[in-house]
Amino acid sequence: MPYNDHRAIVEEALRLQNRRHFLAKGSHLLGGAALASLLGQNATAAPAFARPGVAPERFVAPHFAPKAKRVISLHMVGGPSQIDMFEEKPAMKDMFDKELPESIRDGQRLTTMTSGQKRFPVAPSIFEKKQFGDCGMWIAKDLLPWLATHADEICWMKGLHTEAINHEPAIAAMQTGNQVTGRPCLGSWASYGLGSLNDNLPAFVVLIAIPSFNKQGQAISSRLWSSGYLPGQHAGVSFRSGGDPILYINNPKGMPSKIRRETIDGINALNRLNFEAVGDPETNTRIRQYEMAFGMQTSVPELTDLSTETQATMEMYGPDVNKSGSFAHSALMARRLCQRGVRFVQIYHNNWDHHNNCAKRLPHNCRDIDQPCHALLTDLKQRGMLDDTLVIWGGEFGRTIYTQGKLTKDNYGRDHHPRCFTMWMAGGGSAPGKIYGETDDFSYNIVKDPLHIRDFHATVLDMLGFDHQRFTYKHQGLDQRLTGVEEARVIKELLG
Repeated sequence: MPYNDHRAIVEEALRLQNRRHFLAKGSHLLGGAALASLLGQNATAAPAFARPGVAPERFVAPHFAPKAKRVISLHMVGGPSQIDMFEEKPAMKDMFDKELPESIRDGQRLTTMTSGQKRFPVAPSIFEKKQFGDCGMWIAKDLLPWLATHADEICWMKGLHTEAINHEPAIAAMQTGNQVTGRPCLGSWASYGLGSLNDNLPAFVVLIAIPSFNKQGQAISSRLWSSGYLPGQHAGVSFRSGGDPILYINNPKGMPSKIRRETIDGINALNRLNFEAVGDPETNTRIRQYEMAFGMQTSVPELTDLSTETQATMEMYGPDVNKSGSFAHSALMARRLCQRGVRFVQIYHNNWDHHNNCAKRLPHNCRDIDQPCHALLTDLKQRGMLDDTLVIWGGEFGRTIYTQGKLTKDNYGRDHHPRCFTMWMAGGGSAPGKIYGETDDFSYNIVKDPLHIRDFHATVLDMLGFDHQRFTYKHQGLDQRLTGVEEARVIKELLG
């Protein structure tokens, strides 16, 4: 249908509105007019587009030169055990099955999983640690032997803490800066600030890695990669773990690409008319989505074709690299996405909620991620990408030193622990070989250099070139920001 015919349809629909319909639709007209007069002329002005027909990528641009141009975030859903993976606490060996001192617990809020326990017996880690690198980072040598070889390339953060004690609010806080869901996540802020480098791929992609031993997974859904109050184009696009990475990526039988192009042109023409009449910015998002979908039909098949990778690269990521949806496959896909201009890749790996059988479940999780993390860092470094790619690894909180459930010499469970946990990051301007933060003998309280997740977010934004206090978006009359209204600071010691 010609463009003029589209316009005629919309004009006819507007002409047929009766007085009652107009007054019902305009019930807040006077209030809106008053608000517009307060906000100024630009409040109702439609943005000019750089090229006709397609809404451009709208972004803020960094406040200063960024150290990181892109981010790969690896979230271990459930809360990895810092005491079993990264903390050497020799005094705990003599505390086996003894009561955790009340002075250490200090009235901490407990989850419903352990609040009814009569005792809180200490469970020393059964996993042997060794110091690696010149930095001397303690790492469980049998759990993470591959990652340990990168000790001096990694910035280790041992003093993370949060207020959230349950998964849903804790994951939301780690991803969006707030325990209440519905706000933009870090990936959406990165997209909003930096924009896209590839018109045929999203700026923000989400991958869900399937654990090899799935015993107690947490819910993972699109609420975690929502754009919140930011424009919809900045929401994460989730690639499927099996089959076609994007549903309906291929044209139906009998639908040639030329007809699909003409169909999208017609829909976008109607959307442009609607935008001119109404001015809803989400209409521009819809236009952008149609254009992105069309571009992805050619870019995604090439992206997911691993036949161009060398045998050495495939072997480096480990035996699961060819299993679609595995962590190894997801890590390799993250590198390929970043190569093609994607700004933010979020990988979720589930089943880190070790309330019981830690002796068996934790090694499974570590085997899933250890060699692929090593390969990802090595791969990025070999290609000259690690300097401006920030790789982040961590969960939403840590685990307790006391056991949940039955305690034996060779097995135990651990409850949620928000007071201290360990994360790491590499590349992208982070400080290699830095160990920041220190906990007490029980890995229970932070005794040096605490790092709240707000400080962590402020520091990541700084590496991306943004002053977290000025990086805002007007919503409901407030200048909203990732770090919220409470105090947050950039931790200079974490910067290289």
